[in-house]
Amino acid sequence: MIRPKLKKQTKSFDSRLLFITLLLLALGLIAVADASAPQALSLFNDKYYFVKQQLTWGGVGVILLFIVSRIHYGFWEKIATPIFWLSVVFLVLVLVPGLGTTALGAKRWIVLGFLRFQPSELTKLTLAIYLAKVASRGKSTLSFIVPVVILAALIMLQPDLGTTLITVGIGMAQIFYSGINLFTIFGFGALGALATIGLIMVSPYRRARFMTFLQQSQDPLGKDYHIRQILLALGSGGVIGTGLGQSRQKYLFLPEAATDSIFAIIAEEIGFIGSLVLIIIFAAFIYRGIAIASRAPDKFSQVLALGLTAWIGGQAILNIAAMVALVPLTGIPLPFFSYGGSSLVMILVSCGILLNISRYTHGERRKN
Repeated sequence: MIRPKLKKQTKSFDSRLLFITLLLLALGLIAVADASAPQALSLFNDKYYFVKQQLTWGGVGVILLFIVSRIHYGFWEKIATPIFWLSVVFLVLVLVPGLGTTALGAKRWIVLGFLRFQPSELTKLTLAIYLAKVASRGKSTLSFIVPVVILAALIMLQPDLGTTLITVGIGMAQIFYSGINLFTIFGFGALGALATIGLIMVSPYRRARFMTFLQQSQDPLGKDYHIRQILLALGSGGVIGTGLGQSRQKYLFLPEAATDSIFAIIAEEIGFIGSLVLIIIFAAFIYRGIAIASRAPDKFSQVLALGLTAWIGGQAILNIAAMVALVPLTGIPLPFFSYGGSSLVMILVSCGILLNISRYTHGERRKN
């Protein structure tokens, strides 16, 4: 039987990916400090409240990034199944009264004493790891589809359509890369699209957002308010922006200015040129992730690297597309930038895994 030789470890990980990751983190902390200041001052009488929280989680995330970057990626294959089902348990616990907390009409957080975290952010990572293991074992198509459906259904019960779309996107990217029959992929993709449309239509809130996307300026002080404020921010920025710290929309005009809508504040202050540079940085991150996946030493690491890249890159694309009104608002955060500890830590851990995979190269194959 043919067995791969032990993977050869290179002297260091992908320094370009590390630089891009730390650059995005630094820019994100600056953006949170800027965009969150008016709301933090209004709620806590401390304009640095949110950025101090984000800085703490960023520090934790960076420490975990370097720790994880030293852990052989094969470790994640060994624990893929238990951590996947643990994340499923957490998603169920979110729905339990007293454990799950509600904000903005959705149950997305678990509170355990002083710890408050969002399980759906953990599931993005555990799903990518689990499906990579499924791919490495050459299992059936249903072995890919069932985990995605379970997670998507539990996340939709919160409800959280944006995270559901990202979860399904991770699954579809990994399924495609694993060599599953294209007709099967298209079939499940069509079913997923129909299910998404159905979920939009049966929910008054999501239906209103979708109709707002189709018919803007029908209710400027009601359903259209959020997207109108986003477009005002983008328009105010023009080519070169109003200047760092000079946003008007962040002064409690734009909803979710430090979270889902932070790109609009960034675009207002640094303009089209600065926003384009930011998009290029994200594109460079995606390119490095795909490059690592293409050179990864085995099926597990290849599919895992692609899944992690699809998660972070896809989420950035979806958030920015919503901000420029190419797709309806989905309430999905911008990686590295939107305020939120769970998201930031999980993204940095994922970057640590990518860095570890980048330490290894293809070994020669031998017969045994």
